[in-house]
Amino acid sequence: MGSPQFRIEPATEQDLALILRLIKDLAAYERLSHEVTATEAELRESLFGPHPAAEVVIGYAEQEPAGFAVFFQNFSTFRGRPGLYLEDLFVVPEWRGRGLGRRLLAHLARITVDRGCARMEWSVLDWNESALSVYRKIGARAMDEWTVHRLTGAPLRDLASGSW
Repeated sequence: MGSPQFRIEPATEQDLALILRLIKDLAAYERLSHEVTATEAELRESLFGPHPAAEVVIGYAEQEPAGFAVFFQNFSTFRGRPGLYLEDLFVVPEWRGRGLGRRLLAHLARITVDRGCARMEWSVLDWNESALSVYRKIGARAMDEWTVHRLTGAPLRDLASGSW
């Protein structure tokens, strides 16, 4: 059997159930299933509503969904230009190691360049050595001098209300 034909397509509203399934599969892989609260209704509004917050592309092996990437535009104040932030990239286990992840990255790199963005960036879990290896091979560099911070739940609401 030859290598599979991969194709990458922008997601549509009809893909919501698939997107949610891939999100849950990604969360299980990252040992974070307990953090998934997204619903199809929330994804519909966030991805396909009047003000989409992100975009999704789906990678197919022949006709089978085999992976996806979620991304959005950010901004570099130092460069004065937009960037592309890759929120999530996931390839289902049976299709790993066949080049789909690299093709998804290349697809996003083309979008980054075509849109005139200054850079493409993402985060990766420290223990995900297979992903880190791919990222090193394509020339990405770790931003070791930066630490990610997150504000959610009550602390976010407290800050927003001025009662920190």
